[in-house]
Amino acid sequence: MDVLQKVGRPSLSSALSTFVTFVLKVSLWGWVAINLAMLVWIFFNSVKSSRDIFANPAGPPTTWEWGNFWTALTTSGLGVAAINTVVLVVVSVAVIMLLSVPAAYALARLGGRSAGPIVSLFSAGMSVPFQAFAVPMVLISVGLSRFMIEWVTGAWDPRITVAIFYVALSLPFSVFVLVGYFRSLPSELEEASALDGAGAFRTFRTVMVPLAKSGITTVTVLNVLGLWNETMIVLLLVPNQGMQTLNVALLNFYSDMQYTSDWGGLFAGVVIVVAPMVLLYFWVGRRVVSGMTEGIGK
Repeated sequence: MDVLQKVGRPSLSSALSTFVTFVLKVSLWGWVAINLAMLVWIFFNSVKSSRDIFANPAGPPTTWEWGNFWTALTTSGLGVAAINTVVLVVVSVAVIMLLSVPAAYALARLGGRSAGPIVSLFSAGMSVPFQAFAVPMVLISVGLSRFMIEWVTGAWDPRITVAIFYVALSLPFSVFVLVGYFRSLPSELEEASALDGAGAFRTFRTVMVPLAKSGITTVTVLNVLGLWNETMIVLLLVPNQGMQTLNVALLNFYSDMQYTSDWGGLFAGVVIVVAPMVLLYFWVGRRVVSGMTEGIGK
C-alpha cells in the first residue's frame, strides 16, 4: 500500500500541474482573443457612420466611411496633437536614453560601495505614486514658467516643462533596468578592450553599448509606450488646447460629442491614438519581453 501511495502521489501532482497549465493557457489565449476582438470592433466602428454604428454596432460596416479619419485629424485637433505627441515623445525618450545608458553603465561597472544604495534609490523612485507628485508638479511648473518669463526669455512653452517631468519620472525605471542588463554582460570583454588600449569611454561606446542593444531597445520601446499614453501630466500643466497631446485631444473630442454626435469620428480618433503603439509592440514585442527577462532578473 505504501508503495502504491508513493507512486500515486507524483502522478496526482503531475496531473494537477498539467490541469493548472492548461487553464492558464486557455485563460491567456481567451484574454488575447478578447483584446483582438476589441481592436477589430474599434476599427470597424471607425469606418462607419453614426447611424450605422447604432444600427449595427457589432458587425462590419455597410459603407466604409474613411472620411472619419480626416474629420478626426482636422476638426477635433488630433492632427496638431499628433505632432505635439511625436515631438514630445521623441525628444523626451532621446534625453532619457542619453542620461540613463551611461548612468546605468557607471553604476553597474564603475561604481564602488555606493553603487548599491544608489540603485536602490532609483528602484524606490519607481514605487512613489503619481498622486504624490501632482501638486508639487503644478507648483514647480508655475514657478518655472514665471521665472523664465520674467527673468530669462520673456516667454515659456509649457511643453518644455512636460518634457522635463517626462524625463525625471522615467529615469528611475530606465536606469534600474539597464543596470541589471549591463551587469549581465561579461566583464572579460572590458578587460580585453583595455588590453587593446581602449579607454573607459571608448570601451563603453564601442563594446558595451552594442552588446546592450537588446536592453536599450527594450527600455526605449517601453518609454515610448508609456509617454505616448501619458495623459495626466499634460492635463495638469498644459492649458492651451493647441499644445496638448493626442490623449488629451481625444478627451476633448469626446466631451464635444454631446453637440456633434460624430461617433464614427470618435472611433477614428481612438484608432489614431492606439494603432501606432499596437503596431510598434507587434514589431518589437518579443525583443521587449526578452530584454526585460534578461535585465530585471539580474
